[in-house]
Amino acid sequence: MALDHIAVAGETLEAATEAVETALGVPVQAGGAHDVFFTHNTLLGLQDGLYLEAIAINPGAPVPDCPRWFDLDRFEGPPRLTNWICRTDDLDGLLTILPTGAGRAVSLQRGDLHWQMAVPQDGRLPFDNLHPALIQWGGDLHPASMLTQQGCRLRRLIIAHPSAEALRARLGPHLEDSRLVFEPGEHPQMMAEFETPHGRRVLR
Repeated sequence: MALDHIAVAGETLEAATEAVETALGVPVQAGGAHDVFFTHNTLLGLQDGLYLEAIAINPGAPVPDCPRWFDLDRFEGPPRLTNWICRTDDLDGLLTILPTGAGRAVSLQRGDLHWQMAVPQDGRLPFDNLHPALIQWGGDLHPASMLTQQGCRLRRLIIAHPSAEALRARLGPHLEDSRLVFEPGEHPQMMAEFETPHGRRVLR
């Protein structure tokens, strides 16, 4: 496993996009629409091969016949950092190793990009949605390579949860990244720290 990208959800894509641009002080780029879960996104390229995704339900698309990924069907309130996504070269194998709840592989495509994503049947990931979503990209094309750099680098991704140590132990054999910080916390939440052209910025 390796950290792939992070996601900021909003009740609308406009709200999620504005939250990212305001917090980091840089513009995002157009993304596109997703089939199956009928969401849409905008994107920000980060250094070190990462990217940030602002995502919301696409109001112009049909209602899916299954719960949406990232628990978006139950999202409400201000835009916020909701999910972190890790890539793997063996999604099926990893899902047999990790405890149940990480989801089942769903095939997806957006333009020339195609991938498999592990999505729980109810749309909600373990540890109050703070377990990473798992993705396996098909082919050599990756969103980060298609995005214009805006001078932003992820410094730390802080995952706070009452069972943070259990989550760290669960992922430890498969994931090593000094940017990831697991902290005990009364309320499940995430915070991302960035280096930007405007100095250190924080996204919650």
